[in-house]
Amino acid sequence: MSSTVEEKAYHPQDAISATLKTTLITGAVGVFASSVQNTLQKRNYGPWGIVTKTGGTIALFASVGGAYQFARIASANLREKEDHWNALFGGFFGGAAIGMRARTFPAVLGYGVVVGTALSALEYTGGSLAGKGHADEADEFERRQKLRTNYRSPMAETVAELGEGRGIRGENYEERRRQRIKENYGIDVPASPQPAGP
Repeated sequence: MSSTVEEKAYHPQDAISATLKTTLITGAVGVFASSVQNTLQKRNYGPWGIVTKTGGTIALFASVGGAYQFARIASANLREKEDHWNALFGGFFGGAAIGMRARTFPAVLGYGVVVGTALSALEYTGGSLAGKGHADEADEFERRQKLRTNYRSPMAETVAELGEGRGIRGENYEERRRQRIKENYGIDVPASPQPAGP
């Protein structure tokens, strides 16, 4: 029995380097969030307040990002598949890191399940809440090719559809304009000289 859908060959990823990279990125976002929190404090803690007073935010962001990325890639490497289940496992561990702040087991479990479910659903729908769409790869290729070759309409076609005026001028517009002014108002408009070309 032959399958209509071909399985893509899975290539293992380096979980450690990806986790370190993600931890640094989310940690930098945490530094920004911590500095905003420090700025909004009623009491002035100085520039070191982002570490001493609101430094937990930096640790939270870094741990959530690191836990998510490590669990997602480790799951993909163990299962040898790249699908929405990896996002579920990664989201569970990332959410559990958020729940650790509450220091209760139900919070760890609850945050893990909520974040894992949300990220898995987002991954399952193709990163869009509207869904993946019904077009296959060939249709998408043809659509993009059509977009690349979709050039401007010829001026004659534009004039035929919209008419002249409002900045749209067809061939011999100036000559027809002079003729209309002459017929309607009796004023002779001199022809403007053509600009010298290179």
